[in-house]
Amino acid sequence: MPVSDVLSASSLAGAQLVAGASGLNRIVLRLNVMEVPDIVPWTKPNELLLTTGYPLREIPEQLADLVAQLHARRLAAVGIKLGRYLDRLPPEMLEAADRVGLPVIRLPDDVAFDDIINQVLTDVLNRQAAVLARSEEAHRALVDVVLAGGGLDAITDQLSQILDGTALITSPGGQVLAQSPPPEADWPPGGPDLWDPDGRLRVERLKHGAGVLDERGAPVAVVPVLAGSLDHGRIVLIAGGSPLEDSDVHVLERAAATAALVITKELAVSAVESKYRGDFLHDLLAGRVDDSEHAVRHCASLGWDIDRPLIVLVAQLEPGAAPEPSPRDLRSAHERFATAWRRAVGERDPRAAVVGYSQELVVVMGAPTGEPPGEAVRKMVARLPGDGRTRRPFSTGISRIVTEPALLPQAYQQARRAATVGHRMHGPGSVEDFDSLGVYRLLSLVPDPTELTDFMRETLRDLAFGDDAETVDLRTTLQILLDTNNVAETARIMHFHYNTLRYRLAKLERLLGPFTTDPHLRLNLMLALQIQRMRGL
Repeated sequence: MPVSDVLSASSLAGAQLVAGASGLNRIVLRLNVMEVPDIVPWTKPNELLLTTGYPLREIPEQLADLVAQLHARRLAAVGIKLGRYLDRLPPEMLEAADRVGLPVIRLPDDVAFDDIINQVLTDVLNRQAAVLARSEEAHRALVDVVLAGGGLDAITDQLSQILDGTALITSPGGQVLAQSPPPEADWPPGGPDLWDPDGRLRVERLKHGAGVLDERGAPVAVVPVLAGSLDHGRIVLIAGGSPLEDSDVHVLERAAATAALVITKELAVSAVESKYRGDFLHDLLAGRVDDSEHAVRHCASLGWDIDRPLIVLVAQLEPGAAPEPSPRDLRSAHERFATAWRRAVGERDPRAAVVGYSQELVVVMGAPTGEPPGEAVRKMVARLPGDGRTRRPFSTGISRIVTEPALLPQAYQQARRAATVGHRMHGPGSVEDFDSLGVYRLLSLVPDPTELTDFMRETLRDLAFGDDAETVDLRTTLQILLDTNNVAETARIMHFHYNTLRYRLAKLERLLGPFTTDPHLRLNLMLALQIQRMRGL
């Protein structure tokens, strides 16, 4: 119980707070009696220390230091009787107590220590028993929910009935997985201090336990959802206005344990289902399912609709972009990645197929209506949440629209090619659709990469492979010259004097031939430069 409540006990009627008023919220868990001057080693945190002043009568000049030592031991408060052994407390001691917020209480002369100890300890134990009883009652209610087959939504609904507020369960990065019905007015509370524009809860700003948000003063409590060493997210209570107590945090901790069981069960079931779904989708995209009608029926049994215009998306993870985590953490990261995609795709197309593999994720979804596929997919990728930790980057490729299941293998290859070429040309995080690749699409269709390399070497000659500054600079000059077809404009773009660029142009023509007057050579050079950019595909 806090020191402020201790002062209201009947056994402390007439007690006076003489210093340390800022520490009245310190918690009292136990009591102790000071009978020797060197009491500090025997004190414990959250203790109310009682004394008659007898051990202090010979060391008044050391009382300020004693306050600092007791504060360092996280003492709750000090109760002193004055008059018999100690007439007054030194001002230095009271100033020290005010400075560190350690309450110093002048006890009534006629009260016995055993009366204070009995009453305060009884109140503390009664409160602890009430907290345990409430926590146990909440635990039984939550276990009943789980035994009845309820999921995370059922847990948050039950919590909102036990506690006064709105309960949420989020991913480790703050994406809301389940939520009890919020109040109709003034929701969500906390504003930008607590919520991202896309609806992500900023759990990184919340600490374990109860607190008050800076904006609007909304009381909030948060507890991690842990299963062994795996972090499955957070369980959050945003109170309806009444202050949160430690007992509310205890209930949340019980709910977090129950939520961890539900999430672990769902992951185990999902792993088996994902293996089965992934194997079938892999066969379908590899062209090993000959009967289209059977494929449509089988996909319908899995919750997928492939009997409509479709597009295929491939999200390829970037290898080696971050230190490899442990096998368990890597699997958890892949599962979170796939879950985030399922949620983003499901908002647009609940009948889409989303399957994650070791280094890529595949989506087969209905073709968007009213906007280009590339624009729709970019919006989905933008909604993918972060998880508060380093996430391996990925590139996304989009196929053409196909109208029958037999064309899905071709669409899958188009999406993979778009992801690979997009990553090469624009780096991690690119979103490319197959039809926007232009000449890169044609070049990537050449089955023998040696032919492309030979063409590049024969056309660019000494500029084909060099990575030194002079060669790179000449290639850049050549690219801008071909793009603008204008010497003066190229000089302006590259901030060169016109005569300097004329000198470079003469050097390039000595290396490559008269490309300024030969349109066929210009075309070959433009293609060779694109191949040079595509090295590694």
